[in-house]
Amino acid sequence: MKVLYTGKTKDVLLDEEKNIVSLFFKDSATGENGVFDPGSNTVGGSVEGKGKIGLAISKYFFELMEKNGIPTHYIDSDIEKGLMQVRNLTVPKLEFVLRYFTAGSMCRRFTLEEGIVFDPVYTEVTLKDDIQGDPLISERICIMKGLLKEGQYDEALDILVRVGEVLKKELAALNLTLIDFKIEIGYDENGKMYVADEITPDIWRVRDENGNIPNQIDCAKMLLERMGL
Repeated sequence: MKVLYTGKTKDVLLDEEKNIVSLFFKDSATGENGVFDPGSNTVGGSVEGKGKIGLAISKYFFELMEKNGIPTHYIDSDIEKGLMQVRNLTVPKLEFVLRYFTAGSMCRRFTLEEGIVFDPVYTEVTLKDDIQGDPLISERICIMKGLLKEGQYDEALDILVRVGEVLKKELAALNLTLIDFKIEIGYDENGKMYVADEITPDIWRVRDENGNIPNQIDCAKMLLERMGL
């Protein structure tokens, strides 16, 4: 298959004969100097089996979103090969972020204490640009840069909030409190929008029943045990 894009934790592949797009889940994890952090913009190391575990978790949550009426790019998966077949969408270099509590980069940016509750929830959109540090981006700039069409910014934020409601409830049933998360959203040739990329511990921060915030590796192992995947 042809490699369309190489990311930190996944590659985008195209089967040119069948015109099928797939994501290959790699064993790499974001962080720095061997310390894993889902909010980092660099690869901190590799953990054997992480890709297949992430794919299994992503499959579960994408199917859960579909059951709750939230459209996703997920079509099918082959866990053993680490491949997820997806819709061929335009996925702009944007991340849609929802925060239930202050944490991470937000606290550093705005000099805020960790753990302040947002009511209502706080949403933001960032440009995926590691060199610039993933800056915040407005609807107007998204349209000027040709990343989104008129109306898609607000539609994407609506999808983001709906994903959060489902994700928060599901994780709460596993005794995990959702702190924040980020998703990617793509659209087809008709402009219909779908949740894209992945839904795994690589895209969220949670707090366990003991008040600890596990990194994405430990969180994935915890989910496997508690969900029986």
